[in-house]
Amino acid sequence: MAQTDSPSATLINPLATRLRAGDVGLALMIKHARTVDIALAARTCGFDALYFDLQHSTVPEDAVAQISAAAVQAGITPLVRIPEGGYGTALRLLDGGALGIIVPDLSTAEQAREAVSYCKFAPLGNRSNAGRYPHFGYRAYPAVQTREALNENTLLIVMVETAAALENVEAIAAVPGVDVVHIGSSDLSSDLGVPGQNMHPKVLAALERVVAACRKHGKIPGMGGLSGGDVKPYEQAVKLGARFFSAANEWALMMAAGEERVRTLRSLSIG
Repeated sequence: MAQTDSPSATLINPLATRLRAGDVGLALMIKHARTVDIALAARTCGFDALYFDLQHSTVPEDAVAQISAAAVQAGITPLVRIPEGGYGTALRLLDGGALGIIVPDLSTAEQAREAVSYCKFAPLGNRSNAGRYPHFGYRAYPAVQTREALNENTLLIVMVETAAALENVEAIAAVPGVDVVHIGSSDLSSDLGVPGQNMHPKVLAALERVVAACRKHGKIPGMGGLSGGDVKPYEQAVKLGARFFSAANEWALMMAAGEERVRTLRSLSIG
């Protein structure tokens, strides 16, 4: 049977599509889930992406790969935050189905270029070719077309979490192959001397600086660490220009819903 379609027509990154249209992209952070049904649940809820936090969780790589492969086919973008320097993890999970890598603790343009070298194919980087990919249902396409489609649909998200990274943010945003510059507000607030105050004026000033650098270099600004029931921090961040958010994690949502249900039932009168 003749192959008539192309890899670029087969593969769609829903989060990238939304962000490139200028809309707000929302990711559900995964810290505990290990089965593919979380991809369907997140899509039904309206999230654009799953955000596997392998820096702060023990979810195994094989579970992330299985969920990622299913997520791509279900129409939701799988992203993976790797441990510091974990580019072996990045490559394996990009080959296994992920459509984005989140790099924490990055502070220089040189480190951003290193991230690109591992996560993007030539001419942007030096990512190794794996052959057939789950992103295309394991169809075989010409290598050049496959790499072009994966480069176009693989998001590289670099995190600004320190004052040093903030000082270098314009140079970081200028690196070809970087797609999103994402503030980690919890760690950044701590490094700026205001721990736990994720919407402190110093953090908001940092967001403005990131947004300006992204606008200058055609990148997308993001912000994390705002999870919670209060929408006001998100509203403020959107007004300042942020477009990508790690909007919640599955464990926190479950705990909040569970606590609310118990409060409601405990309030029922007896007799």
